Amino acid sequence: MRIPAPTKPLGLVEFVALMAMMFATLAFTIDSMLPALPQIGTELSPDDLNHAQLVIGAFVLGMGAGQLFMGPASDSFGRRPVVLVGMAMYVLAGWAALGADSLTALLVWRFAQGFGASAPRTVGVAITRDLYSGRMMARVSSFTFMVFVMVPAIAPYVGQLVINAWDWRSMFVVYMLVGVAVGGWFLSRQPETLSPEAKKPFTVARFARGVREVFSIRRVVIHIGVLTLGFGLLMAYISTAQPIFVDALGAGEDFPLFFAAMTLIASPAALLNARLVMRMGMSRLVSITYASQAVLASVLFLVWWSGMIPGSWEIWVFFAWSCTVFLMNGFNFGNLNALAMEPLGHVAGTGSALIGATSTMLAVVLAVPIGLAFNGTPLPMIGGAAVLSVLAWLGMKMAGPDQPVD
Repeated sequence: MRIPAPTKPLGLVEFVALMAMMFATLAFTIDSMLPALPQIGTELSPDDLNHAQLVIGAFVLGMGAGQLFMGPASDSFGRRPVVLVGMAMYVLAGWAALGADSLTALLVWRFAQGFGASAPRTVGVAITRDLYSGRMMARVSSFTFMVFVMVPAIAPYVGQLVINAWDWRSMFVVYMLVGVAVGGWFLSRQPETLSPEAKKPFTVARFARGVREVFSIRRVVIHIGVLTLGFGLLMAYISTAQPIFVDALGAGEDFPLFFAAMTLIASPAALLNARLVMRMGMSRLVSITYASQAVLASVLFLVWWSGMIPGSWEIWVFFAWSCTVFLMNGFNFGNLNALAMEPLGHVAGTGSALIGATSTMLAVVLAVPIGLAFNGTPLPMIGGAAVLSVLAWLGMKMAGPDQPVD
């Protein structure tokens, strides 16, 4: 079926806003579920309440697996049709999850929902690479992240309002409405950015060649590894934020307010990165932020472990450190995606898929053990952040400085 497409290019402001909302669909679907974890655990996993956090991991894992299909498909069939298919799957999986009567069933539908949501994420990166490259791509990605971060800032609060008014299942109705709204905006406004002559046959052999090409470039592999470490840190934090703030630190129903405050405090980082990246370069900024986080997390771990923090200060110290984690993300994710994508303009869809899928699925492997290690204190999370940040900094040193843009 041919999908009528607009032909007039979007202005930069609307383009950034649209891409931000496409990416934010994923963040909203993850973060707004956090207040529901206690109810899900009580209803579907009463023998081990900690297993409820797998609802987050299942969605992220589906998102990673979906990118392996959505990216190459967008190189073959175009960007717009793939977004349509992905958003339709996202909506239908949300409808199916409404009737899940076991944790296993819920995890299956969350995986399917993540698989569909991978389309706007992967294709959004490919579209950005179709239109921009190098430091300009990093700058556009920074603006996108700045808008994007506002949505997860309010997501837990929205989730709590909806859950308090109805129940946790009603969140899937909200996801369906979000999918229809964002998908409709994209299809009515965003032109196709893949020219007919640039389309490539969707075959296993071509995909295999793309895999070999992407993973034969040393710098791309290193930047994927660093992105994996950073995303693993973020996923571990999101999975454990609710039990740390509520169970360990006593935030109660104020948890969404803490989450919103830290993301809003960190949001200027993306705007600052957009200014600094043109002067300092992507690699240098990423290295500085990971080195800073490695020092902060290591010192905080030792101070917390030694019992030097008064009990009444613990929640505020952890909150302050959490702000630095989100600040770091504002500098790193846009830059790392741009660094990894820079040599892959001729296979943008496949490259975006492999970068996203590899970093996402391996990030879950890193995040799940940290999340399940929760012992009633923030120490596993802080220690995990220190280790992952040190490894990421070492990776950036191996990759070296930015390469000249052709």
